Amino acid sequence: MTLSHNWLSTYLPEPIEPEKLSKILTAVGLEVEQLEKKETIPGGLAGLLVGEVLTCEKHPDADKLKITTVSIGNKEALQIVCGAANVAAGQKVVVASIGTTIYPNNGEPMTMKKVKIRGVESYGMICAEDEIGLSENHDGILVLPDTLTPGFPLADHFKPETDYIFEIGLTPNRMDAMSHLGVARDVCAYLIHHEKKSTAPKNPLQGSNGFKIDDPKGLQIEVLLENETACQRYSGICITGITVAESPDWLKNRLRSLGIRSINNIVDITNFILHETGQPLHAFDAAKITGKQVRVKTLEEGTIFQSLDEKERKLSDEDLMICDGDNQPMCIGGVFGGLNSGVSETTTDIFLESAWFHPTSIRKSSVRHGLRTDAATRFEKGVDISQTVIVLKRAAMLIKELAAGQITGTIVDLYPHPKPKTEISLKYHYLKKLSGKNYHPDAVRKILGALGFEFIKEGADDLWFAVPYHKPDITLPADLVEEIMRIDGLDHIDIPSIISIAPSADLLGGEERWQETVCNYLTGLGFQEIFTNSITNSQYYTDAELETAVKMLNNLSAELDIMRPSMLETGLETVAHNLNRRNRDLQLFEIGKTYQQVATGKYAEQRHLSLLITGAVKTAGWQQKDKTADFFYLKGAMERLLQLMHVKNGSLETFHTPNINGVVYKVKGKVIAELGEVSTARLKRFDIKQPVWFANCYWDNLLPIALGHPITYREIPKYPSVERDLALVVDQSLSWQQMEEATEKAKINSLQGVRLFDIYESDKLGIGKKSMALNFVFQDSEKTMTEDDIDKAMNKLKSLFEKEFNAEIRK
Repeated sequence: MTLSHNWLSTYLPEPIEPEKLSKILTAVGLEVEQLEKKETIPGGLAGLLVGEVLTCEKHPDADKLKITTVSIGNKEALQIVCGAANVAAGQKVVVASIGTTIYPNNGEPMTMKKVKIRGVESYGMICAEDEIGLSENHDGILVLPDTLTPGFPLADHFKPETDYIFEIGLTPNRMDAMSHLGVARDVCAYLIHHEKKSTAPKNPLQGSNGFKIDDPKGLQIEVLLENETACQRYSGICITGITVAESPDWLKNRLRSLGIRSINNIVDITNFILHETGQPLHAFDAAKITGKQVRVKTLEEGTIFQSLDEKERKLSDEDLMICDGDNQPMCIGGVFGGLNSGVSETTTDIFLESAWFHPTSIRKSSVRHGLRTDAATRFEKGVDISQTVIVLKRAAMLIKELAAGQITGTIVDLYPHPKPKTEISLKYHYLKKLSGKNYHPDAVRKILGALGFEFIKEGADDLWFAVPYHKPDITLPADLVEEIMRIDGLDHIDIPSIISIAPSADLLGGEERWQETVCNYLTGLGFQEIFTNSITNSQYYTDAELETAVKMLNNLSAELDIMRPSMLETGLETVAHNLNRRNRDLQLFEIGKTYQQVATGKYAEQRHLSLLITGAVKTAGWQQKDKTADFFYLKGAMERLLQLMHVKNGSLETFHTPNINGVVYKVKGKVIAELGEVSTARLKRFDIKQPVWFANCYWDNLLPIALGHPITYREIPKYPSVERDLALVVDQSLSWQQMEEATEKAKINSLQGVRLFDIYESDKLGIGKKSMALNFVFQDSEKTMTEDDIDKAMNKLKSLFEKEFNAEIRK
């Protein structure tokens, strides 16, 4: 949220320096994330002077250029080449002389230099409004009043303001601080408590006591409240005879400080009130309200509504609409106005709306139509239902003052079911228990009173307070404790000299322990854990994949509309994000869920462990070269992980999909993991230009294996192991997996391990042949193995390979 220091200061009892105010805001829970100096006019018009055009002649070599001489006071008149069609002798104009920097609305700042234009020297520039940041107008140069004197500083004429803008990191529950008055309330509570000030915020709403109806028998709009659930209070007033015009400078400066563009005096007043009080308003052109009736209701599903942005929107039968007497929609209540009912330059009479709409209704309509407006943001958090009328009076008086209108008829205020205030009891011992500090009852009453809480009564061991309507999030005694501590300051809570703690206990279940073990193991291998969004973009997937996808009913945006059916795509988003920031060597893992619709209204979740590797897995050094990620590096990492989780007797099969080419591990027919290279087509979708290797482990299939394996221990063998190598000439089609499985079939008890350490291919071995070199490790736990023992085992293996694979022993 954005706040203006100048604007906020108008409600404080005395000015506070921006830096001090920043500290106060952060202390009361409104963390200032950024404090920026801002000028209402960029550059503050520094160096710009009033000039008088003495002569104006046509440029001899350009039809659209003119050569002028301009007086800027006591200095010598300047020769300036100007391209504006409206420049003429005798005008008072804005002059940027050599060395002056101008700040145009569109483009970078520009410092004036001596230039030659079509052969004629020019010593500055005669400026238009948009060229010096005054407005968007570029119809011609800015012609100033004749009363100004040449050489007069332009800044002294327009008096631009210097302001400081606070960027507040507002938490979702703090709707009461979504306005300058709301923030001023917190600041004053801090000053009352810490600096013993006794002044509340200067509240302009109190001036509404002077509100009066100018013409009680004038224009009146009837309001029919047909949906009392979605709209629990609706207020309105008619104002006639207005003149829609440009807003005064003070109002434009207030809005400009928050980055809001001025439109006209009526719209600007509603925006001003929104950011002053937090209450959204809407102004309707009264002439366009058919039947002089406003109906607050829902319409049939599919009704067409043309919104202010000139788009046709199909309404839901849950959208709360503000309609005219013919039930034609004029506005999506609390969200967005209609194209044909808003204020225009020809508007003379308006109906001003101030209402309370239900947060849930607003949220659904806002998300449904993709309209995230300032008004909707405030309504969906819950505005102050008690202030609709008083804010309406404040706005009507401003419109009367700035647009010369007359307040007519009577105030409409439909409030069929008034809300009672929530009452909360705060016990002293509970306050001490939660806060860790003893607060005097007077301090509690003073803090909460400054925040708008109404003290009701004091019991033997508690205090009773009524919660103000601008604090709808306050429902429990713990909320009151938070408010007290927030204003008092967490740094004023004493740290105890003795802290009592209980011994920690490992309360993790088997599943959680294995997850922690796997995460620690992968981290030790050099992987980094990532967490990606389980909501993703349907554009990543084919129509076939989307048939079983879980689609969002109220998606946050067009890019986040389904629950992910696969871990690959959200992982590739992370890879692309890092590659775009020149972080090219990645080893990532994630434990997450995928989602699937198995039948109408029935959904399934599946847990996964995914690995992503790309770039170099070892960087070059003086002892080694770069080692780039490949299939075998990923396969090795996955096999070590499966070994850690006691997966044995698995089979390995090749598989191919449009996204991955690789292998799949199966145990007893169940798929445990898939791994391989991500296809080029899939990488291109994410603009990834280097190979990526991906492994997907089905956690729900893997975990039971790990949980079902008891931990066993044995002594370290006393007797030494013996190694033997064997080179075999076999068919090129023979795989290592087949060799490994055949070795297990031999059932040699002393064989502790076998590994492939070399593959050699040559025509000398024969066509279609290759040599595979194996290393065998033998060890007997009962005795030292003799040469006869080892030879018997090796002969058995040789016979097996000759019989199974027609292998030849390579000499």
